[in-house]
Amino acid sequence: MNDLNYPEVGASTDLHAPLPAGYNHLRHRALVGHGRAALDAAGAAVLGWRMHRAAGVRVTAEADRAAAGVAVHCAVGIGPLRAGAPCRVVWSTADSGDGDRHGFTYGTRRGHLAVGEETFMVEMAADGAVWFTVNAFSRPHRWYAHLAGPLLPLAQHHFAHRCARTLTHLATLTTH
Repeated sequence: MNDLNYPEVGASTDLHAPLPAGYNHLRHRALVGHGRAALDAAGAAVLGWRMHRAAGVRVTAEADRAAAGVAVHCAVGIGPLRAGAPCRVVWSTADSGDGDRHGFTYGTRRGHLAVGEETFMVEMAADGAVWFTVNAFSRPHRWYAHLAGPLLPLAQHHFAHRCARTLTHLATLTTH
């Protein structure tokens, strides 16, 4: 994992810990369903890249499921306006075997327009509510990303909301 372009590897995996200083921070949490079936459906969609793809991201990954060490390339946009994002999974619940949580963290690799990482987590609360959380820190890395100014954090917030809506839809389709 020495191709990551930031030093705070794993800092977004604890959803309750402070995120590193010097970055834009994002924490978004949304209810996506209730019960074990919703948890399992949402978890499979997150770990199997289905959520990303259904949210409009072109995903090319070394594996069908997110697991530590897997290289992934995400691309958003259309034609010449498509922005590529090389990342690497730095942590996954697939590695830890936690049955009430499903998710992963990927970090930016060399060639990404930003530096930082993002965690996508689905968890079931004691009352059976299934929550989706995006926890991220990032900052522009390339000169043209700096020119975009506040548009990059806005785009990241929009993407987190889109992922939550997409995941709610996917979990509902599977459980009904």
